[in-house]
Amino acid sequence: MKPADDLLHFIGEGLTPVSEIDVRALSEIYEESDIYLSIYLPTASRDDQAMNDTYIAGRSRAVTKALDGELLQDFERTMEMAQEYISHAPVNGERGRIIFASGSMDFLHVYRIGVVPERALVLDTSPFLLPLARMRDDYEDYAILLMDSREAKLYSVRSNVVKVEGSDSIDLMNRHKKGGMSQMRFNRLRRGAISAFISDLVEDIEAIQANIEIRGLVLAGPGEAKKQLLEALPLDLQNIILGVVDISIDTTVGELLEVGEKITLENERAEERNNMETLRTSIMRSYPAAYGAQQVRDALNEARVNVLLILRNASIPGWICERCQNIRERAARPEKCPYCGGPTSTVDIVEELYELAQRTGAEVEFVTDSEFLDSLGGIAALLRY
Repeated sequence: MKPADDLLHFIGEGLTPVSEIDVRALSEIYEESDIYLSIYLPTASRDDQAMNDTYIAGRSRAVTKALDGELLQDFERTMEMAQEYISHAPVNGERGRIIFASGSMDFLHVYRIGVVPERALVLDTSPFLLPLARMRDDYEDYAILLMDSREAKLYSVRSNVVKVEGSDSIDLMNRHKKGGMSQMRFNRLRRGAISAFISDLVEDIEAIQANIEIRGLVLAGPGEAKKQLLEALPLDLQNIILGVVDISIDTTVGELLEVGEKITLENERAEERNNMETLRTSIMRSYPAAYGAQQVRDALNEARVNVLLILRNASIPGWICERCQNIRERAARPEKCPYCGGPTSTVDIVEELYELAQRTGAEVEFVTDSEFLDSLGGIAALLRY
C-alpha cells in the first residue's frame, strides 16, 4: 500500500517521543519490491557521528552489491535523500535518530528521539519497525507527581525525557503569630486550602492523562498527602497508579527518574508474568490462544488477536509473498508465491507479524525472558475468541 499524501513527509526539528510515532500508519505501507530504507542511529555522544559514518558507508556498499538496475538507482536516490539527515548535528536531549525514506515514493520521515537505538540500515519492501516497536515497549509514557502537604510538581516522562507539566502550592502559613486569628479558624482555613490544593492536583493529572495518554502515574514524596490525593482521585486514575513511594520533597529530577524507572520496570515485569500465566492457562484449558508463526498469522488475519506476545529477542527466518502477504517460516524461499504467483522476499517473520498486529489493532507485548514462550517458538497470542 502506498503512503497517503499527508504521510509522505515528516522532518522532526525537536525531540519526538517514540510513543508519538504513528507505527500503525507506517505498518500499512509496503510495496512488492525493496524500496524503503530504514536507518537507526545513536547520537548521544561525540564519537557516535564518526562511528555512524563508518557504519553507513559499510552497509551502503553491501546493499549496493546486492542490487542492480532500477532498484540500484532507486537505492542511490534514496540514500541521497537520507544523507543530509544522517549527518545533522543532534539537538538538545537527542540520543538517537530514525530515518525512513524512499526515493521512488518521495517518502521521508526523520525522528529525533530521546533514547539510544542500535545501529541498523535495512532496505525492505516496507519501513523496518521492529527496533522502534521494542523501544516503544521499553519507554512507555508515564507521569510522576512529587508532593507534600504544601507543594507539588507534576512531571511527564516520555522516551526517558523528563518535563515539568505543572506545579501547585499552598500559601497558607503552617503557624500563625500570637494575636492573630483563632486556632480553630486557622485550622478550618488550612483544611479548605489543602482541599483546594488536592482538587487542583486531580485536575492537573486529568489534563496530562487526556493530552498524553500516560501509561501510569507514580506518587512520590514525604508524609500523608499522597494518601489524601489517592483517595480523591476518580477510579479511572486510581487504576493507573504504578506505585507510591516515600522520598524527600527535595529529590532531584535525576533521582526521581531513577525511582520512576524502577517502579515502571517492576510493573512491566509483573504484567509479563501475568500474560505468561494467562497464556499457559489458556493452552492447558483450551481457552482461545494461538502459538507459532502460522497459527498467530491466521488469527491476526482474522482480527481475533487481543494481545500478541513476542519474546524480546525472537527472530524467525522465513519468506513472505509481497502481493498476497502469505508467509512461511523456516522454509526455502520460492521464486514465486505458490498461491498467487507474486514476488517473494526473505524476511524475519516476527517483523511481519508485528506489522500485521498493528494493522489489525492488536495490542503487542514484548516479553523479556520466558522459557515457556521460547518453547512455543517465541511468539504467541491471547485471542478474543
